[in-house]
Amino acid sequence: MQSMIRGNQYRILHSLLKRGMATGPGTAATVKKPVVSTTNTSSTPYKSATTTSTPKPNTSVKGYTVDLAQKLNGTSKMGIKTLEFDNVNDAITTTASSAVPSHEIDWYNSWYGLGSRPFDEKVQETLQHVLQPKDIEIKPDGLLYLPEIKYRRILNKAFGPGGWGLVPRSETIVTANLVTREYGLICHGQLVGVARGEQDYFNETGIPTATEGCKSNALMRCCKDLGIGSELWDPVFIKSFKEEYCQSKFVEHVTTKKKKKIWLRKDRTVEYPYK
Repeated sequence: MQSMIRGNQYRILHSLLKRGMATGPGTAATVKKPVVSTTNTSSTPYKSATTTSTPKPNTSVKGYTVDLAQKLNGTSKMGIKTLEFDNVNDAITTTASSAVPSHEIDWYNSWYGLGSRPFDEKVQETLQHVLQPKDIEIKPDGLLYLPEIKYRRILNKAFGPGGWGLVPRSETIVTANLVTREYGLICHGQLVGVARGEQDYFNETGIPTATEGCKSNALMRCCKDLGIGSELWDPVFIKSFKEEYCQSKFVEHVTTKKKKKIWLRKDRTVEYPYK
């Protein structure tokens, strides 16, 4: 009888152990903890925190600091009215050692190739060729000059048509009686000179012509860096040329009847409005 009771107890205990519900001496109670879900069941949708910022307007042009148009009391295209560079290094977009195709360079800002290498001897000889006396003109005030078209002819002879060009480096500034703009001279894919051209005008209908004259004036100034017509800035040459090829005369203005002294070449005659 006792053995039967013990057998029944053993079976019941074994069954309880399998179910994890047995307690008592020598047994370890196993309690399964309920699984707690951590999923957010809130009905409120999640909203991402986004912020918007208004970009600050760019009130400066890279590399420039001086408002030239304001000083001249004029206006310029798109409101860009500037002259001087704040930092030359800021304007350099490429280096002379970089093999960058000329058509991919931003010539408005770049100083690519400036002073990096000399042109070949044939080009140098053409650029520095001594001017012929017949090519030099003199203004009534005694200033010697080379006509603008002859600068172009020398450039064409040295670099070939298409081998050089003049590119704008600022906006056109128009004042009450003056047009001015900065240009750069590019020869064989490298910058050789930068200069600001200027030209007077007397009424608004003359602005287009003055704009072209401004470009020509900048070209002549850029050519100084190539040595073209360098004699025209040599005091010794100027004095000797005037003595040999020029003369001064007192003339009378046809309209105002005012008399003044003017300079002209010896092979020229006095022209209107003087007599």
